[in-house]
Amino acid sequence: MTVWDYFWWIIGVFLFIAYLFVLIQIFTDLFRDRELSGGWKALWIIFLIVFPLITGLIYLIARGQGMAARQAAAVVQAKDEADTYIRQTAAKSPADQIATAKSLLDSGTISQEEFDRLKARALAG
Repeated sequence: MTVWDYFWWIIGVFLFIAYLFVLIQIFTDLFRDRELSGGWKALWIIFLIVFPLITGLIYLIARGQGMAARQAAAVVQAKDEADTYIRQTAAKSPADQIATAKSLLDSGTISQEEFDRLKARALAG
C-alpha cells in the first residue's frame, strides 16, 4: 500500500464516522420531537434504514431548523435543571444560617434585634 492509499482510507473512515454521528443526531431528534406523530417517526426510520444517505440529507434540509430549535431547548432545560440542583444543594440550612448569625452576634457585628430577625427569617424560609 502506498501513502495515498492510507490517506484515502483515513478520509473514508473519517467520513463514515461523521455520517454515523449525523445519523445518531437524526435519530435523537426524531425521538425528541413531540409534535411529530409516531407514524411519521416510523416512516422516517424505515427510510433511514433503507435509503440512509438520501433520507439523511432530506431530513437535514427539511427539518434542520427544527432540529436546532429542539437542541437549543434541550440545552436550556438541562442548564435550568442543573442550576436548580446546584441552588438546592448549595443552599444553607436554617441551622447554618442561625449559627452564622449567632457568630455575628457574639462578635458584636450585629445587635440582638438583628439576630432575632435573621433567626426568624431562617426558620420561616
